[in-house]
Amino acid sequence: MSDLVADLLAGKHSALARVITKIENRSPGYREIISDLHQHTGTADVIGVTGSPGAGKSTLVDKVAATYREQGQTVGVIAIDPSSPFSGGAVLGDRIRMASNAGDMDMFFRSMSARGSLGGLSTATTDAVTALDAFGKDKIIVETVGAGQNEVDIVRTADTVAVLVPPGSGDDVQMLKAGILEIGDVFVVNKADLDGADRTVQQLREMLQGRSGRPDSGHHGATELAGDHGDASDDSDEEDDESETWNPPIVETVANRGEGVDDFLDALANHGEYLDRTGRREGQARERFAAEIRTLLREDANELLVDELDRRGGIEHYVDAVIERHTDPYTVVDEVLAPLRECLDERRD
Repeated sequence: MSDLVADLLAGKHSALARVITKIENRSPGYREIISDLHQHTGTADVIGVTGSPGAGKSTLVDKVAATYREQGQTVGVIAIDPSSPFSGGAVLGDRIRMASNAGDMDMFFRSMSARGSLGGLSTATTDAVTALDAFGKDKIIVETVGAGQNEVDIVRTADTVAVLVPPGSGDDVQMLKAGILEIGDVFVVNKADLDGADRTVQQLREMLQGRSGRPDSGHHGATELAGDHGDASDDSDEEDDESETWNPPIVETVANRGEGVDDFLDALANHGEYLDRTGRREGQARERFAAEIRTLLREDANELLVDELDRRGGIEHYVDAVIERHTDPYTVVDEVLAPLRECLDERRD
């Protein structure tokens, strides 16, 4: 175990910051660090906050983190910002956020770049959550870019996903139909003091009712989303844990005034209890690690193939041949992959 890992496990925030910097920059040795930290994870509650831009995600996360700290719990926040097309860094990384928690050593905040990831999250985000978990943070909040339907990657990282929707003409709710609706465990109509909030709540309720009785393809696998906005405790005594379903609650908040934050935290706690009671938390962990392994395999295999292309003269060499009709893309791929296939065939024999 490196001194850096030992310092992180000893609770030194400076070590945590250095580890996350290594993770984000993909510096030499970061993989060994994550491997060392993995055995010390599994105790944090990971909450994902997503939704359309302008929904007030940062303000709500700020209030939620402050409330958790008042309860004596330690908090880590990862805010995923759009990435610069030039440097790859977070475009909004220097903005002032989490203002009410500034100077609190038990509140760790980090702004990270999405690095072009379609779902708004990158592999570095998952690794950063691992570092915060190993450090001993009680609550880890991942706030995503808020790019709409592409936010479904959050389910691979979070135990509970909260989707924020601002009051509006209905366009924001319509956006949820494909993708985000299925991944929400808790729905929040923020800025509920504005006109249109009641209508937005009603629209959400109707959309959830539309999914009643249908398999949930989102966060909980083969469960059902019921239309009522109550919590899981409403299930009848006759239902056993295996058949119990989660009914996503709809919470109204005015984050900038702290209104509704306690109700939101209650909904998050109820969902956590539901996961533990039904055993679905373990199922989520299995799905999360399976997705992470697949992602890492794709990334590492891609790097190996890029090296092989370079060894063969670079991709431009093959592009020239395709342009001149001396070969075609499928034949090129078969040729580049041939050594890998041969190696795997030999191992099978």
